[in-house]
Amino acid sequence: MQSKYNGYSFPLRDTVKREKVQFHNRYGIELCGDLYLPKEATGSLPAIAVAGPFGAVKEQCAGLYAEELASRGFAALAFDPSFIGESGGAARNVASPDINTEDFSAAVDFLSTQDFIDPEKVGILGICGFGGMALNAAAMDTRIKATVTSTMYDMTRVNAKGYFDADDNPDKRYEAKKALNAQRTADYKNDTYARAGGVVDPLPEDAPFFVKDYYDYYKTERGYTERSLNSNDGWNVTSSLSFLNMPILHYSNEIRSAVLVIHGEKAHSCYFSKDAYADMVKDNPYTDNKELLIIPGAVHTDLYDRKDIIPFDKIQQFFQMYLK
Repeated sequence: MQSKYNGYSFPLRDTVKREKVQFHNRYGIELCGDLYLPKEATGSLPAIAVAGPFGAVKEQCAGLYAEELASRGFAALAFDPSFIGESGGAARNVASPDINTEDFSAAVDFLSTQDFIDPEKVGILGICGFGGMALNAAAMDTRIKATVTSTMYDMTRVNAKGYFDADDNPDKRYEAKKALNAQRTADYKNDTYARAGGVVDPLPEDAPFFVKDYYDYYKTERGYTERSLNSNDGWNVTSSLSFLNMPILHYSNEIRSAVLVIHGEKAHSCYFSKDAYADMVKDNPYTDNKELLIIPGAVHTDLYDRKDIIPFDKIQQFFQMYLK
């Protein structure tokens, strides 16, 4: 299978230009992104860094969001996180709650130092697993003036506790750690990293709906791209090990900047956004600029690429309100 638009899952409209850029994070990892700009733009632009979903690349959902935002007057940077896609990192196909949070701040570093971008008008947008990373970055980085999360996952929660927290007990976590650490030994002995496999293919007849939902995006012409982990061989088996031990969002209720949390009503993952929003506003004196938006009838991947469902008008209004 090949991607639909020469390496991308979406077309580039005539009013938007796209250019490849490189920047580095605080750990010295070189990151690669696509910078989308409105062709007719003049003066200093507000800017938004976009990443996600977890296991996707900039040629998929992040690029689609960035391209749309550029068409609405923003500079938008869709980037590959560390260790995947075109970004650097000596080990490949691995994730980190710390480094992937840092990646958002690195994108802010880059955007804030461009002469055509207003450094006081920089926001971020995270999709799926990188929605959680974006919210974590917003809790740390005071330069981020506004954050949007779309169809958010908290990857540390789902790895440590399972879906709907069904495996939230020490024995389950211990068995998971045993298996992952045994794989570490095997990987070191074999001098290679075993891959977990992307979205299951062929799709079993009895697959749960959310697996069918992922298949419909990552394994079909709709969303397939060559670099995507989810479309191909997946993460390293041991990639999730640190997520069992290092939960994010501890200080989300100290976020002072604006946050818009968006999720589909029918998404299996909706509880992540509802709970994250509740935790964020609990005992937080800065709640007037926080909002939870539930999209009626929408499932998880509807907010990946369904432009008739993704509330881009609302996202535009939100960023215009708080990047001013």
